[in-house]
Amino acid sequence: MKPDYKNWVPRGLLFLLGGMAIICLALCIVFGMAGVATEGGLRIALGVLFGAAFLLFAVLTGIFAHMYCAFSYHGKKQVSKRVIEGIAQYVALSDGGKGLDVGCGSGALTVACAKRNPRAQMVGIDRWGKEYASFNLPLCERNAEAEGVRNVSFVRGNAVKLGFTDGTFDAVTSNYVYHNIKGKDKQQLLVETLRVLKKGGTFAIHDIMSPREYGDMRAFVKKLKEYGYEKVELIDTTDGLFLTKKESRTYMLAHSKLLVGKK
Repeated sequence: MKPDYKNWVPRGLLFLLGGMAIICLALCIVFGMAGVATEGGLRIALGVLFGAAFLLFAVLTGIFAHMYCAFSYHGKKQVSKRVIEGIAQYVALSDGGKGLDVGCGSGALTVACAKRNPRAQMVGIDRWGKEYASFNLPLCERNAEAEGVRNVSFVRGNAVKLGFTDGTFDAVTSNYVYHNIKGKDKQQLLVETLRVLKKGGTFAIHDIMSPREYGDMRAFVKKLKEYGYEKVELIDTTDGLFLTKKESRTYMLAHSKLLVGKK
């Protein structure tokens, strides 16, 4: 059995966009080109309308299909795998330690961290909402089993309010999660994640940290240092670390940064 980490681009989205392109093309042919039940100005208007809609959905289908191939764990570029394995290198746990992966999705980062820390335990949490319907708890468990990883567990949880007491974990990590949580202060989400980290514990949190979504992250780093956090760094991962500049722009991952440090 092989692990199935799914894809950051939902397959259903590709089917939806492709289906809309086909429908719009059919409508353009029927009402615009063939002129069924239409004539004159109406025929032209419908032809232009459905023709433009077809081009739009066709272009979107092509863009997201390209992204789907790039993010595939079995494809040539393997962008997702590169990012996951890159983050896991920053998660180091001592024997008997316990780490938390917030928003684990299909379990990829949780399992990667568990494999790198075989004498520690990793916990992956996610709300597994309808936004990514193909991601779920049984899938995570199957992936861990397929990888032969036993030092891992998965539970339902929410990044907005973690169901753990202060200082529960020796390490916390996350990948491309918080920017998806709409209507919430992103820096406050980071504070909530760091709340469950033990004194002396480490963190590695990766996300699209645009100023519009996250505000002034350099000021946030300074604030953490003032609170006594050690070795806090904000690392640009789009300059060859995980991604190239071109990839980050092409795949809508600009402003990807890794927040790492020690509490």
